[in-house]
Amino acid sequence: MTDTLSIKDAQKLVLLSQWLPPARPVGPPLAATLSAIEHLGYIQIDTISAVQRAHHHTLWSRNPRYAASHLDRLVADKQVFEYWSHAAAYLPMRDYRFSLPRKHAIASGAQRHWHAPNVPLMQTVLKRIAAEGPLMAKDFEHTGGKLGEWKSKPAKRALESLFMQGELMLPRRERFHKVYDLTERVLPEGIDTRLPTPEAHARFLITRYLQANGLGQAAEICYLQNNMKPRVSAMLNEMASCGEVVRVHVGQHRYYALPASLALLSKPLRRSRLSILSPFDNLLIQRKRMRALFDFDYLLECYVPAAKRQHGYFSLPILWGGALVARMDCKAERRASVLHVQHLVLEPGLSRIDDFAHAFSTALSSFMAFNGCRSARLHRCTPARLSPAMEAAVMRCQA
Repeated sequence: MTDTLSIKDAQKLVLLSQWLPPARPVGPPLAATLSAIEHLGYIQIDTISAVQRAHHHTLWSRNPRYAASHLDRLVADKQVFEYWSHAAAYLPMRDYRFSLPRKHAIASGAQRHWHAPNVPLMQTVLKRIAAEGPLMAKDFEHTGGKLGEWKSKPAKRALESLFMQGELMLPRRERFHKVYDLTERVLPEGIDTRLPTPEAHARFLITRYLQANGLGQAAEICYLQNNMKPRVSAMLNEMASCGEVVRVHVGQHRYYALPASLALLSKPLRRSRLSILSPFDNLLIQRKRMRALFDFDYLLECYVPAAKRQHGYFSLPILWGGALVARMDCKAERRASVLHVQHLVLEPGLSRIDDFAHAFSTALSSFMAFNGCRSARLHRCTPARLSPAMEAAVMRCQA
């Protein structure tokens, strides 16, 4: 049996599954942060700091009471750990065993990550950490040249290789620099370390993705997961045949959903609340999916030469009314406590400008506080005819 959803219902299902906009807060803030990580399955880490880094931004978008110290606390409490999802990420410790297939593949040589391992150096690094305790890359002296495209020290490469194949973990970071220790000293007692079967791994990927995203296709579920699509496709068919997942048509596209997720459609969506999102937000990370479901064509232009940028260096998508309706290029000037909205671009289909401006002003005020800014400046608006309305909205949120 195949269900059919309108595009509006599909968008609503995706947003409710993504916890966007966030529900009204309940319970302790730290517990809400952990719940968000466990529900979403991963939080991507990124180093760009034009505004608050992506991992903090994504969690703040689900938990308005989020504090940057939460991630450090959760890592220290062994409830969250760092590893690789489709990219570097914070992952729920309860899902630790499902990081093992990638680690085993890298350790066995079946999968390569960035560079070939230097086994003698890795053994030397491992022995030092075993004897001395947690160490950072800077603790390994190196007077020669740096290597490779990223110009990294040999010891840093060895540390990363040991981390990727599972012999080292990160008990903490110091000023965003990684601290490495033996995996057995980082893992909490009683954690399940059994390697899942290929079938159990595929079922986990499917269930985790559909819980967090509402709808999914095999290619989306396997996003940047090496050689997993055939196994996930087969498992989707098996789960569909026994009713564990439901096939859903949205226009010309076919997706899968969990029956429990479809029940979310009876819940209201907080359409009046505006959310300023990170480019690395879980909702947005698959750009092709965003075009198909939200008709939102997004490109992160920090990797584009400045002369060719249309929207700006670090343009943040804006969600309002159940749709992605705008984007703004921002930079937090922290010493002066000013948030520069360098380019605000409103999508052509956006209407109800006065309502949008009011919601934008409210959200921008919170976003300024999140970034440690007391004032904001709008430098450019597209279309230009809406500049007065949006300048007034920015002025309303000044401290």
